[in-house]
Amino acid sequence: MTTSAPDSTSYYPAAPTGLRRPGIIAAIVCAGVFGLCIAIGHVWFAVFFLVGTVAIFVNAILVRRAVEVVAAQEHPRKQALAVNSAFRLGAITVLALLAAFLVRPDGLGAMFGLAIGQVILVLNTVIPVMKGLRKQL
Repeated sequence: MTTSAPDSTSYYPAAPTGLRRPGIIAAIVCAGVFGLCIAIGHVWFAVFFLVGTVAIFVNAILVRRAVEVVAAQEHPRKQALAVNSAFRLGAITVLALLAAFLVRPDGLGAMFGLAIGQVILVLNTVIPVMKGLRKQL
């Protein structure tokens, strides 16, 4: 009689790639920022914050499309995807830095919007995956 060892292989749960939930969270955060900025008299900071947050979500959509295009190729190359992403992120960062320097201090809102938007997108992906991995243990 032979016994087989339990399957000890693990897999990574599917990461959510939808933008609905993070979009709702970002809208709530932006509304809070607008309320706070109106109260302290820096409405343009909130406008730049919104622009930065929207830029991150547009970038996420463009990343998804680029991945679909590269994955559909017969011989997909990661290098093309990396260069495309680096160029796009570089352009977004340069524009946010220009806003921060040219429209001081309110232009810093673009940098904060980029940062908070990215945190929202990353947490939306990481938390469900971590929960799925924890269930495997």
